[in-house]
Amino acid sequence: MNAAVPEVAAVRLHDYVAGFDDPSAVKREDIEAIANKYGVSKQDEAFNAELCDIYCRFVTSVFPPGNEELKGDEVEKIIKFKNALGIDDPDAASMHMEIGRRLFRQRLEVGDRDGDIEQRRAFQKLIYVSTLVFGEASSFLLPWKRVFKVTDSQVEIAIRDNAKRLYASKLKSLGRDVDPAQLVSLRESQLSYRLSDELADDLFREHTRKLVEENIIAALNILKSRTRAAKGVTQVVEELDKGLAFNNLLISLKEHADADRFARGVGPVSLIGVGGDFDGDRKIDDLKLLYRAYLADSLSGGRMAENKIAGLNQLRNIFGLGKREAEAIALDVTSKVYRKRLAQAVSGGDLEAADSKAAFLQKLCEELHFDPQRASQIHEEIYRQKLQSCVADGELSEENVSALLKLRVMLCIPQQIVEAAHTDICGSLFEKVVRDAISSGVDGYDSETKKAVRKAAHGLRLTREAAMSIASKAVRRVFINYVKRARSAENRTEAAKELKKLIAFNTLVVTELVADIKGEASDSSQEEPIKEEEKQIDEDEDEDEEEWESLETLRKINPSKELAEKLGKQGQTEITLKDDLPERDRTDLYKTYLLYCLTGEVRTIPFGAQITTKRDDSEYLLLNQLGGIFGLTQQEIVDVHRGLAEQAFKQQAAVILADGQLTKARVEQLNEVQKQVGLPSEYAQKIIKNITTTKMAAAIETAVGQGRLNIKQIRELKEAGVDLDNMIAESLRENLFKKTVDEIFSSGTGEFDAEEVYEKIPADLNIKVEKAKHAVVELARNRLSNSLIQAVSLLRQRNRKGVVSSLNDLLACDKAVPAEPLSWDVPDELSDLFAIYMKSEPAAEKLSRLQYLLGISDSTAAALGEMGDTLLSIGAEEEKFVF
Repeated sequence: MNAAVPEVAAVRLHDYVAGFDDPSAVKREDIEAIANKYGVSKQDEAFNAELCDIYCRFVTSVFPPGNEELKGDEVEKIIKFKNALGIDDPDAASMHMEIGRRLFRQRLEVGDRDGDIEQRRAFQKLIYVSTLVFGEASSFLLPWKRVFKVTDSQVEIAIRDNAKRLYASKLKSLGRDVDPAQLVSLRESQLSYRLSDELADDLFREHTRKLVEENIIAALNILKSRTRAAKGVTQVVEELDKGLAFNNLLISLKEHADADRFARGVGPVSLIGVGGDFDGDRKIDDLKLLYRAYLADSLSGGRMAENKIAGLNQLRNIFGLGKREAEAIALDVTSKVYRKRLAQAVSGGDLEAADSKAAFLQKLCEELHFDPQRASQIHEEIYRQKLQSCVADGELSEENVSALLKLRVMLCIPQQIVEAAHTDICGSLFEKVVRDAISSGVDGYDSETKKAVRKAAHGLRLTREAAMSIASKAVRRVFINYVKRARSAENRTEAAKELKKLIAFNTLVVTELVADIKGEASDSSQEEPIKEEEKQIDEDEDEDEEEWESLETLRKINPSKELAEKLGKQGQTEITLKDDLPERDRTDLYKTYLLYCLTGEVRTIPFGAQITTKRDDSEYLLLNQLGGIFGLTQQEIVDVHRGLAEQAFKQQAAVILADGQLTKARVEQLNEVQKQVGLPSEYAQKIIKNITTTKMAAAIETAVGQGRLNIKQIRELKEAGVDLDNMIAESLRENLFKKTVDEIFSSGTGEFDAEEVYEKIPADLNIKVEKAKHAVVELARNRLSNSLIQAVSLLRQRNRKGVVSSLNDLLACDKAVPAEPLSWDVPDELSDLFAIYMKSEPAAEKLSRLQYLLGISDSTAAALGEMGDTLLSIGAEEEKFVF
């Protein structure tokens, strides 16, 4: 019977719990009473097994089936029931693990994907709830990783996802009338759900954003509705005001004293960057429409409502509009309202009656919160529109001028703005007239064209400077076209023809145009200018001499007399190409026409022959006008003429002075050439000098290179004023110095003048003293040993005079660079050298120095002096015998 007691107690416990419709009503005292009644312990195997089984069934029943979400009270129910049963945590944890095993087996048994996902969700809910039930002890009571091979990351994901779902479910009850108590409750729920502050912040902001999006979507639907009623804009604003009121409430709660106890994420709403319905470029246009509608409603009363300013700023922040985007919308809407208010003020006379027009306009800008700078731009646009309508007929009447002045005073438009508007609008009309005038060419500038130009220049009320500036631009474009054609011409003659057309255009059209713009009387004839025509004369092969003379006569009268008179007039010089072309290009074109004037025109006549037509002085009148068109200064023109004359003179002088010799006959010939080209005397002399100097330099350099020029001749040339430093290269001057020094060392005199070699000769050749000394040292050392060898060689040849000369060279080298005693393989030969030199009766100083250099002792020297010629003859016989 005692062995059956635990079984009976377990049955009684089962019956007790089964008797409750609500398991949460089970009491801990009742369960302990059952255990005491039967005298069993909760640790008894049968009784404890029943407790675990009851707990397992209860936990299983608490979890929502399938894909249903947790309700949030599961953890509280399980903990309460666990405490009521009095089951230990390890036993309870083992039941949670058992439930997990069942779910794991069911997942393996399910074949379809949906079932697998459902079991996975159920397993994640079990992990989450179990973790909350056991708290910190769950890490060692619930070995998910060891039993089910799940990672820590998967456990964290299960806890995070379920916590987010529970918190999101809790947020659904939060409306637009949120209060501090709700926010405190949300914070407590977040902590109980073990949800991180970061995720809680994101969820709360997402919820508040969706609430505001509801108002925005409603407002947008009303705004885009095709059947929108007249009060549709009012409804749009009401919906936006609801969203703004909720946003203001969130801002105030963020600044609340107990904000630390509130749910995370309380603050202003933003639709951008959070992945909502309006987060994207496609929806930004809809938000701009709403912002525009709200702004237009704020200005509907003709002024900006004060209570709307803060709302506009908040609405811009909620919509995520950039500062420039919002300002662009505000500028567009406010500009229309400002124009409307301004039109009412002008038509009603309020602006005209105001004592201070500027104060009236400033007050209008302040009422609309409108930028005064933008208002000034609107005033300028209004003035321009008025001016455009006034000049529709091509001129400004006195009535139009008065109306424009009145408008300018009312709108407080500065003078520079007015001048710019007139220059732009009236200038464009005047530019069209000028283009039409100059496009007609030299034949089309008739009385009607002159009348149109004068009417436009004075009727449009342009200043003379503005009119000339406009005409200058149009004329210079035509000038440039002529220049381009001249540059692309095949030869000089064709280029000159294009330049002649440019001169004719300037004289016949531009000069008249400038006179008409200035309102000056034109001195030109009212007759149409005669157009220059190129007359082609075809002749048969059997034409006689009289016909050739006729062609010459025709050439002389070309161009015609009338056109020559026209071209002879001085053309205008106010419009030039000075700033459009570089100086080099302008002078080159001028030079081209000058050459045309000098050389004439080459024409081909029948039988393949060519003739050159000379130009008369009238061409130079055209050349003068061409210089004015190019904007050349007098000095620049002089430089071109002089340069061309110098070139011609230089070419002919080079032929005359081919050999570099200037004779009297050649001087006369050069003077004649100078007169022909008109070159001033100083420039001609300079060219002659350059040519002769160049020729002389080449000759001198050749002579130095071939060794035909010595230092004495160099000094004579320098005394004659010849600039040898520029004529002879430095390397050649250095070679000449070395040659001169080498001649001193080989002269056989034994003399060396240090002042001459180190100072005078380098100065004559313009060589640095350091270089000269270095060259002397190098030459002396080489020459010293060579002189000894040469002396011995001459001794063996019995050439006494040559021996003495070589020994003098050796002494000269020694004077330049003092040397040590010399060595020789046959000492007797050195004695013979000394004896021969002694016999030549040299200076005592030279003899003493030679004795030192040859290493001859005093006793040997004395003996050699006594023996005299005897020794030399014996030595000679012995040498002959050996040979």
